[in-house]
Amino acid sequence: MGTDQLKAKARRLIAAANELLAIAHELELNNEDGAEEDHPSARNIKDSPVWAEVARATYRDRRKRGEIFNDPALFGEPAWDILLDLFIAAKERKRLPVTSACIGAAVPATTALRWLTVLEDKGLIVRENDNADARRVFVRLSSEGYEKMVTYFSDVAADMRSDEQIDLPAKRIA
Repeated sequence: MGTDQLKAKARRLIAAANELLAIAHELELNNEDGAEEDHPSARNIKDSPVWAEVARATYRDRRKRGEIFNDPALFGEPAWDILLDLFIAAKERKRLPVTSACIGAAVPATTALRWLTVLEDKGLIVRENDNADARRVFVRLSSEGYEKMVTYFSDVAADMRSDEQIDLPAKRIA
């Protein structure tokens, strides 16, 4: 099998995995609410495997600003950095320990921990104990947090497609 065929199969598998993840999040949302009804916000979301790359690029761009201006604190927004990091982890089906989320926030650990608590209080993230190691705690986006991140990237992509000056291929985003 050629390299192009393997890449095509890998892309199809990634798309299928992202679709399953979106379904799992929707089922989790229904289960958390105790209702089986469709949620209007869940129906309007356009999830895409592309969002992981867009989130990764957004995170890299944020770090680049700090480097260029020689002051990362100048552009500090730890809650957004944490949400981006957790969204990327969700799209890659990875579990993220709290310590990694703190590092990803690019602020002191105490500040990142405060922001994790704020995000948890707002229902955007969930902490989970590690069954294999009692010292470790994982953090992930809640169904609501995941849904809002997908909505954000979907809306941004729609805005970009409607902007005449930016030629964004619709087939990659949809």
